[in-house]
Amino acid sequence: MTQPIDIRGILERLPHRYPFILVDRVLEWEPRNRIVTLKNVTINEPFFQGHFPGYPVMPGVLMIESMAQSAALLSALTSEHNATSEAEGEGSTVYFLTGVDNARFKRPVTAGDTLRITVNLAKQKMSLWTFSATVEVDGQLASSADIMCTVRKV
Repeated sequence: MTQPIDIRGILERLPHRYPFILVDRVLEWEPRNRIVTLKNVTINEPFFQGHFPGYPVMPGVLMIESMAQSAALLSALTSEHNATSEAEGEGSTVYFLTGVDNARFKRPVTAGDTLRITVNLAKQKMSLWTFSATVEVDGQLASSADIMCTVRKV
């Protein structure tokens, strides 16, 4: 198991920025295996202005995005861990979401909740990565999905 990664390390690896960065911290990760991340949900999130006034609920699609960003982090960290001294080619690496299957939502996420996102690598074939992911709040399952992404040089 490797060291935790703070927001600076996350921003070095993901192109997302406010208000769309949905991972605050990497708690633990194992190359080619799994990652556990956190997202602190605050009342200041821009989506709470309209979803829903009087009962702030995090949109399910943003929970999926937090799982996808965590999966992209695992891909990036695995690639860094496996990197050799050979040049990997010019350009930046970007991880694109290519599919979501079996998405389920079990409980609402509201302001003040902390998402614990766990992503497990299910399969990697060439540039296509497949993951199983869950979001928990206080030990309760909030959502789950199978996430697919592809790696591209840009």
